[in-house]
Order: sequence, then structure tokens, then C-alpha cells
Amino acid sequence: MTVDAKPLDAKDFKQAMRQCAGAVALVTVGAEHGKRTGLTVTSACSLSDNPPSLIVCVNRNASAHARIREEGAFAINFLHEDHALLALTFSGQKGVNGDDRFAFGQWTRGVTGAPVLTDAVAAFDCVLAQEFETRTHSIFVGEVRGASHLATAKPLVYLRSSFHTPHEIRETVSVGDLDSRHLSWTDFS
Repeated sequence: MTVDAKPLDAKDFKQAMRQCAGAVALVTVGAEHGKRTGLTVTSACSLSDNPPSLIVCVNRNASAHARIREEGAFAINFLHEDHALLALTFSGQKGVNGDDRFAFGQWTRGVTGAPVLTDAVAAFDCVLAQEFETRTHSIFVGEVRGASHLATAKPLVYLRSSFHTPHEIRETVSVGDLDSRHLSWTDFS
């Protein structure tokens, strides 16, 4: 069976994607001062715990793209509610580029040499394990060599062209708890 449907218009695709909340992260690269760079993404997520790994999609026009290939390492730093201006800075919207972006925030070097944000909700220091190319982006697979987190920080999310924090998180429901499984299934049926 072949499906012969026209591709969705890019404008319609973007409008639909704006309805999907995404965790905001900074992808950072560069072991040496003066050669560091990074970008803001909502395209980073867990891939596997064996080995611990993440994926991130990076536009091939981004300054960090070639640097990730050169360095063979990068960090993914998930932001908290006080990092909105940092997210805008690394997105290029503040006119700050390359290494100058690291004048904002508190940074340390991970075990790979990549810049790690010290007060990130979660930060993952990765070596580049694999890369997959699409027309406009590369999907980088990073095997995690170091991780840190702040359990009390409220994550920064991007939704409908704005930054938000999830203030409406309910009590944790454990999938292993029989009562919570019953509750969650009855809520959906």
C-alpha cells in the first residue's frame, strides 16, 4: 500500500507543534574558552538507560553543529524557571554569539570538557556516539559520561511561543502502586 499525500505545509506544522510543550535546554560545546558555543533547544530527550544516552536535534546552520562534530562531546543542560533570559541569550535573540553567551550563568567543565550549567534542572555531559542526518538537522546521540540535577527546581518549558513552568503538577502517581494504576485507568476510561 502506498500513501500519496502531499507534505503538510510548514506553517501548519509549526502551528500544531506550538501546542506541544517541550523542556527547554541549552546544548553546549567547547572545551576551550574562546571556542565555546551553544544553542537553545526543545528537541532533547532520553534515548536509553543502557547505555545512558540522549538524543538532540540540531540545525545544521547552528554554530554548535560543526563544533559538536569537531569536539566529539557536548552537554545538554535543562533549564529552570529563572533561566528564561539565558534561554533567549543562547537562542540568538539577544544578539550575543559564541563564547560571549557563557558570560551569563554559572558554568563548569564536565568530564568531557563540555560546558555544564551548574544550576541546571538536570545536566548531561555526553560523548558523541552516533549521528543521523536529515535535510535540515542532525540527530546527535550522546552517551552520558556525567550527570547532575536539582530536584527542587521548577523546569522551564516552551509552549505556544512562550516560556512557562509547570505549577500544576499533581501528587506523584506511581505506576507500580496498584491503587494508582486503578485510579489512572479509571480516569481515562
